[in-house]
Amino acid sequence: MDYIRVTKENLAKEHICCAISNDKDAQVISKKSWLEERFDEGLVFLKSTERGKCFIEYIPAENAWNPIDAEGYMYIDCLWVSGSLKGHGYSNDLLNACIEDSREKGKRGLCILSAAKKKPFLADPKYLSHKGFSVCDEADNGIQLWYLPFSHEAIKPQFSACARHPHVDEDGYVLYYTNQCPFNAKYVPILEQTARAHSIPFHAIRLDSREDARRAPTPITTYALFLNGDYLTNEQMNDTKFLKLVQQHR
Repeated sequence: MDYIRVTKENLAKEHICCAISNDKDAQVISKKSWLEERFDEGLVFLKSTERGKCFIEYIPAENAWNPIDAEGYMYIDCLWVSGSLKGHGYSNDLLNACIEDSREKGKRGLCILSAAKKKPFLADPKYLSHKGFSVCDEADNGIQLWYLPFSHEAIKPQFSACARHPHVDEDGYVLYYTNQCPFNAKYVPILEQTARAHSIPFHAIRLDSREDARRAPTPITTYALFLNGDYLTNEQMNDTKFLKLVQQHR
């Protein structure tokens, strides 16, 4: 497998893997716009040359859009290999490239979000454990911060205080999200329209800056849904899944 690093110079022509291929689609436009603004902050997007979901995205933890304290670490936004590309060692290729790059840049180690059991859109804890990662912090909602230190002396990363006890002071459904995930450009408006049509209290809050994201009341900022103050899920959903969820919580 050959890999290519997406940069400002080739972003316009490269397929970014995790959204549909039509460059005029709102999902692609949203994600590429978000990426373009992050490259100067040290973000790396490495993907397979084959079309498909096979990539790793990482950034210096100080610039991550998550409420974490991980000075000197590299934060992995996403490591995703799926479909026919799974089972060929490509995850190892991408992670090893990240490790090598981070060591060369003098980082203390890597960190990434996961949970005790596999959750949608989060790294597989079994895979992380196999690769030498371990849990360094955990929020009340079960979201964990895992890390791979490059030395025994490396200080453990941790969640910021605002994210340790995920809760919001607002009734109804409240969704925090960012444009880091391309799917939000399509599905958040669908949820807003569905909620209005069914008179469901729903408030979507887009985090438009790193500062806002680092103050968020949730470790996961790409997509975090709350109900009457309590955290529910990070699983993105269409109108059908959302209405099913509403029925379950009536």
